[in-house]
Amino acid sequence: MSREQIVTGAADMIRRRGLNATSIREVAKHAGTPLGSTYHYFPGGKTQLATEAVQWAAETVSKVLTAKLRKGPVDGLKAFFALWRQIVTETGFQAGCPVLAVSIEENASPQALMAAADGFRTWSAQLAASLEEHGVSPARARSLAHLCVSAAEGAVAMCRAERSIDPLDDVAAELTALLHAATEDPGMRHTVPTRG
Repeated sequence: MSREQIVTGAADMIRRRGLNATSIREVAKHAGTPLGSTYHYFPGGKTQLATEAVQWAAETVSKVLTAKLRKGPVDGLKAFFALWRQIVTETGFQAGCPVLAVSIEENASPQALMAAADGFRTWSAQLAASLEEHGVSPARARSLAHLCVSAAEGAVAMCRAERSIDPLDDVAAELTALLHAATEDPGMRHTVPTRG
């Protein structure tokens, strides 16, 4: 049983049950590893394990974005949504995003929350950089990237609640059209909505 298997097992439990309902003992059982080995790898206990699980999940998504954004922001966005679609459907609407799950927990450790924030920042920065490379102004690119990441996370939550993939597919279609317009229409590249 490798260290990474324990981390991925923890990420899977967090994305299904949330952080508070995930214990070291249950992660060990879920990963099929002795409890002593889990504590050996993670002397910092649940805080260390949760933090590393969030980091692993964030890096996994980041790698997908890195690969797909080479073809442009629309391809990156489609891959981002395809990944969440696969996770939601393959788990029968039981699993979402462990990064989001930790973000909304009252008792999450500062380390785990920082890892979650870093994950969201990284995904947004990757999308924003790709948009800028395709002619979108920095302010507009940042705004669109935040919209894409937050909309995906919200849609995943809706899918789990409704037991339907429709929210994710609808949001993906709308955002794809928006990014097409932003990267192809010079008039859309610099327009950032004013804040109320």
